[in-house]
Amino acid sequence: MKSFSALALSAAITMTSAAQAATPAAVIKHYADIAQATFEDSLKTARDLEVNIAALLDKPTEATLQSAKNSWIAARVPYQQTEAYRFGNAIVDDWEGKVNAWPLDEGLIDYVDSSYGAESDENPFYAANVIANKSLTIGGVTVDATKITAALLGEQLQEIDEVESNVATGYHAIEFLLWGQDLNGTNKGAGNRAATDYSLTDCSNGNCDRRRDYLSAATALLVTDLEEMATNWLPKGAARAELAAKGDKGGLATILTGMGSLSYGELAGERIKLGLIVHDPEEEHDCFSDNTHFSHYYDALSIKNVYTGEYRRVDGTLLKGPSLSALVAAADSAIDSKLTAELNMTQTYMQVMVDQAKKGNTFDVLIGSGNTAGNAIVQDVVDSLTQQTKTIEAAIHALNLSDIELEGSDSLDDPASITAG
Repeated sequence: MKSFSALALSAAITMTSAAQAATPAAVIKHYADIAQATFEDSLKTARDLEVNIAALLDKPTEATLQSAKNSWIAARVPYQQTEAYRFGNAIVDDWEGKVNAWPLDEGLIDYVDSSYGAESDENPFYAANVIANKSLTIGGVTVDATKITAALLGEQLQEIDEVESNVATGYHAIEFLLWGQDLNGTNKGAGNRAATDYSLTDCSNGNCDRRRDYLSAATALLVTDLEEMATNWLPKGAARAELAAKGDKGGLATILTGMGSLSYGELAGERIKLGLIVHDPEEEHDCFSDNTHFSHYYDALSIKNVYTGEYRRVDGTLLKGPSLSALVAAADSAIDSKLTAELNMTQTYMQVMVDQAKKGNTFDVLIGSGNTAGNAIVQDVVDSLTQQTKTIEAAIHALNLSDIELEGSDSLDDPASITAG
């Protein structure tokens, strides 16, 4: 594993004063500082996950498996708070699929329940089961999978045959390997993989040696990929250079594009409303672990972080500096007050969803057909995200920015087409 100076310049960043003049240049720089901090925290927690997975493989017990699961959930906290950096920053979008692509056809990776089926018209590798098979034929070419390595996963198996659901790497591949399939539908309960799936002496479900290799390789690759993006946001990194090249107006447009697109098309639409329309747990973001409520909570928080110029680091330190909020307030204080209130309201609705999950009513339960009260809780989140997006658009106009196109979603813009499908 290559060396990386974690939390680089964190002390200097933390000293940034909120009282500093909120000029466009200062706001853009602080936006990049928060990106640096969130990706560094994502890297740190991924390394913690790697340590706990090594402990699981050293001694596969239910206790070590649970520790690895806990580390995975902890790693999602900072990573989800990076997601407002998508959509506007091409360097992030081009990279993001390696670490957070979803949904995935888990039969590509490992054994699945018979209810999963053996084939799919859309995906010839739907049930390829790399862990059980040492060779695959891709486009008429035989791929040697005798050794499961990071290179095999990232360079040959990820999105095989250009099928997006062939996800072989990243958080969700690791999630599946830790939890296994969630076979509970819209009833309570997550995946329930046994620790003996990783035992060399008491192996369950076969191929434990290869399953161990897959989990280890996927985790090492996640760390490597996060090292890359954390490096990109260092003061002389490629992401900062790309952002600076856009100038003040281009930089502000990037910030607002990320906020609005995550708020509306991605989070309200593809990650939440779609699942609510079809009542299908396969459409929940963290579908094996039933951690989706927290993924959505921290995605929404990432939008608020970017607007307010505040980020709470995993060590508890509050990073605070010149904010987009201050720029909008100078242009139109009513819009700033409205958007700030709406961002807070969204977090309130997200907290309701989190509180329900503590009672066992996780996202897949809430979206279940016939669960009127649960559906209403999820719809409140969708409505709040949709409303705040309208005010984000108002902020765009207040700052005299143009040519900004936010991501849409058929789930919101043409729900009848989803229902019909």
